[in-house]
Formats: sequence, structure tokens, C-alpha cells
Amino acid sequence: MREIQGRVVVIGAGIAGLAAAHRLLDRGARATVLEASGRVGGKLLPGEVAGARVDLGAESLLARRPEAVELAREVGLADRLQPPATATASLWTRGALRPFPKGHVMGVPGTASALAGVLSEEGLARIGRDAELPRTEVGDDVAVGEYVAQRLGREVVDRLLEPMLGGVYAGDAYRISMRAAVPQLFQVARSHTSLTAGVRELQAKAAAARQTGPVFMGIRGGVGTLPLAVAESVLARGGEILTGTAVTGLRRTPEGGWHVVSGEREWFAEAVIVAAPAPEAARLLRAESPGAAAGLDGVEYASMALVTLAYRRSETALPDGSGFLVPPVDGHTIKASTFASQKWGWIADENPGLVVLRTSVGRYGETEILERDDSELADVSRQDLKAATGLDATPVATRVTRWDDGLPQYPVGHHARVARIREHIARLPGLAVCGAAYDGVGIPACIASAYAAVDQVHGDPVTVQELTAHPVQSLHGGAGE
Repeated sequence: MREIQGRVVVIGAGIAGLAAAHRLLDRGARATVLEASGRVGGKLLPGEVAGARVDLGAESLLARRPEAVELAREVGLADRLQPPATATASLWTRGALRPFPKGHVMGVPGTASALAGVLSEEGLARIGRDAELPRTEVGDDVAVGEYVAQRLGREVVDRLLEPMLGGVYAGDAYRISMRAAVPQLFQVARSHTSLTAGVRELQAKAAAARQTGPVFMGIRGGVGTLPLAVAESVLARGGEILTGTAVTGLRRTPEGGWHVVSGEREWFAEAVIVAAPAPEAARLLRAESPGAAAGLDGVEYASMALVTLAYRRSETALPDGSGFLVPPVDGHTIKASTFASQKWGWIADENPGLVVLRTSVGRYGETEILERDDSELADVSRQDLKAATGLDATPVATRVTRWDDGLPQYPVGHHARVARIREHIARLPGLAVCGAAYDGVGIPACIASAYAAVDQVHGDPVTVQELTAHPVQSLHGGAGE
């Protein structure tokens, strides 16, 4: 292991970069974080609508992974962690809101019995054929939608899997890598002939493990307060965070360290962790690691927008639950809606006279909808909400938050691309990468990749190797995630 007591520069102040800086300080290094934009937090963004505190980006943490919840506790947010008040989501399909079926793994059922009303009679019967079909070989990777359609029929993909994966990746299930995005199912596909039998086995193992506590967790005041608290902790312990500081050059020094340039400013560091999105990471690494840069150039992104709406409670009646998901096959514009005031008790407690909702629009390859202006996105969200729930009131305020190129895509072969990128990076001591483009798009996955990057610059590649081989599954945190 390398003993780093000098400066480590972290490029990017999203949750991955901030977590890396936090861990570096734990290990005795000096951490300097350089962020091109004017704020920290990346896709975690606190805000307000009609005076109500809300999240304008990701809104929940996967609690069954330890990284995010533990980091929140470490930076003083333990007393603000709250599970959802309700986690019961619906599916807006076939002209009605229907309870989202129980007993599935990312939308893939163990039996057909719970899917009446969601699938046609033909679709239900098709699931039963899974037990009779010969084994489907998946090789080194396969599109999750392609595999599930072969085993259970396209209706399962179009009406269950698509809305689940759309909420996580804003992507296309027929392109998304099963190995990278749903590693649990990939292992089932490798070890079982019948997909439904494998899903039932996963469910039995989960039941036997008797995991207690909520699957997801929120933070009073919003998940967007997490990076702010991490940044405060970094600063309080002597770290440095500079916003509005775009890195323009990154070169290895003859002595084996790193020279980092931002305009007329420069830093010399023992190590560098690049926690920027793939296009920016590719630009920075092109001179020293053209192979890694080429791999990063191939990472595609999806854009999406969140529409947050506030209504007077006296004028609003919503169905029970946390919200609903929307299968693309049903032809609606929004892909999900979260009933934020019902999902998060702290929002209702702080704003008793308001009801806050949010919708999400935009998927990979969809550009027309995001070309509309904010008022049009708010109007189409209101139209779909009315059709789904009957809500016909006029909101007291709306806010549109656009995440252009916000979600990296994990197509078939993503795991191999990440392995190649890291193989090139490993040839340069004192360099590591982390963030949503590699091992999972969820908050715990980003933090896990940050911690692995810290290990790597300290000369321990084992954590990175394990994470590359076994990415973190990013679950759907509820409607509108």
C-alpha cells in the first residue's frame, strides 16, 4: 500500500468526488476538490417550490447497501434519515392505475399469478411457458429486455421491466446490459434454465436472510442535503473545495506525481481521482491515457427533466401510495409521478397546506419532448396527471429541472468497457476514476466507486477489481425516481 500524506486532487464535486475526498481525509491525505460548476452535489440538488423544501434530483437512498446511509451518519445526518411514509407504487397502464405487482425482481415476476389486469391473458399464459423452454444462453452479457422477452414474452418487458429500468436509467430495456444493470438476474440466467424458478429462488433467499428495515431511505430536507453535509465535513477537517474551477490540463510529472491546471492556477499532487462524467473524464485523460479516453468516449447519456408541482391541499385528492410508473408502450408523455407529500412525511409535516408532486419525462433517444419549453412540460405533466388520477386543480407553483445528459447508459458490454478503461488507468500509479459511469448509477454505487478509487491511488487495486466484476445493482426507489 502507498502511504499518501500529501495532496490528492479530486476532479468533480458530485457525491462520488465528495465521498472520495471524505475518505481521503480519513486516510491522512490532503484533499483538494475542483468543481467546474458553481455548486457541489451533481445530480443531488435541494430546492424549493412554493416555499416547500424538495429534491430537484435524486430523492432516495438504497438502504440495503451500506455506503450512502453510513456516509449520511458520518456527516451528522443520522437524526434526519427517514424511510418513506409509503412505498406502495402503482402502474398506470391499460387506462387505469393498478397496484404494482408484488413478488418481482426489477419487474421480472416469479409467477404469473399477481399480474392479472396488467398483462393480457395471452401475456399471462406466455409466462407459464418459461418452465418448458430450453436454456437461453447469455454468453458474456445480454440485453435484459431481450433475455426476459425470450423467456417470458414481450409484455413482461414492455409493461413491467421497462418502467422499472426507465426510472433508474431513463434507458431502453432492449439495450440495457443485464450483467451491469441487473447482476442478480444475470447470475440467475447463468445458473438456471427457468427464469421464473431463478426469481423464486432469489426471493426465497431474501426471505431466509430476513433483512429488516426499509429498502430505501430519505433525508429530512431532501437527499440533496447529503452532498452539502459531506462538503461541510471535508472543509471542517481541512480539505479544500473550489467551485467554478474547470480543470484544463492533467499531466503526469517526471517525478511520478500529477500536474493539474485550471486556467492560470496549478496544483502538484501525489495522486488524482477523476470523478467527472465520462465526456469530461475522457477529455482530461486523453493525453496520459488515450486508451481509457477512447473507452470513456463511448459512454452514452440520456437526458430527462423533472417537473415539480405544488397544489393547495384543499383542492387536491390523490390515490393512496407513493406514486406511479408508466410503461412507454401505453403512449403517455410522463414516465412516472411521485406523490412527494405522501411518500415523504417530512414534506407533509413542513407544508400542511400544500401537496407536492413531481413527474419525470424523457428517455434515451427521446429528444422531441425535451425540446419543449418549461411551461409546455408542466402542461403535459398536468394533462397526464389528470388522466391518471383525476387531478384537475391548478398548481400554485411549478418548477422544471432539466438534467441534460444526466444518466449514463449501460448497454450490452458495459462491464467489459469499464474493465478496459480501468486496465488502462491501472498503468498510471496515483490515478483512479469513479462515478455513475462505471459500476452503478445509484448513490451507494457512486460512493462505493469513490471508496474503491481511494484504495486504488493508495496502491490497493482489489476493491476496484471486485467492484468492476460485481457492479452495484441500482434499484428503483419509487415512482418518479
